Amino acid sequence: MTLFLDRDGVINDEIKGGYVLQWDMFRFSDGVLQALGLLHHHFDRIVIVTNQRCIGRGLLTPTGLEDIHSHMLTEIRQHGGRIDKIYYCPDVNNDSPCRKPQTGMASRAKEDFPEIDFSQAIMVGNTLGDMQFGRNLGMKTVFIPSTLPDIQLPHPLIDQRCSSLLDFASSLPSTEQ
Repeated sequence: MTLFLDRDGVINDEIKGGYVLQWDMFRFSDGVLQALGLLHHHFDRIVIVTNQRCIGRGLLTPTGLEDIHSHMLTEIRQHGGRIDKIYYCPDVNNDSPCRKPQTGMASRAKEDFPEIDFSQAIMVGNTLGDMQFGRNLGMKTVFIPSTLPDIQLPHPLIDQRCSSLLDFASSLPSTEQ
């Protein structure tokens, strides 16, 4: 099974009205490092799919984003977790084929990892765009209300609501480690 994760608002605290533009602005959300340590036992692949409009707006370079992600991945590995690959969309326009909820980043993941079966995958995100991305591909969707706490269930795009990534990880059946 494959786990697709959004970044801002799921892995790290989202900056309201702004962007994470350097490593010292990045803050892991509570419990995320512990959650990723648990999740890697449940999933064959764990990938991040993240809209990074700040690049298209000229606020951050691809190299700057890679630096942030390099530090993030080091921290995750040091805490027993893993991310197999990070896909990002730098485009500004909402109709870009790579920008969620469009499925371009998932197509790239499928090219890199042909064994991905979207019908057996889970998308965890904090926006309805993330949930629509998952729905567009036939994935199960898990909503974390970090930035949209007022979304009510039942909702046609949301299969499960968890308060955090750790809450989601804790909801999975335990596995032998």
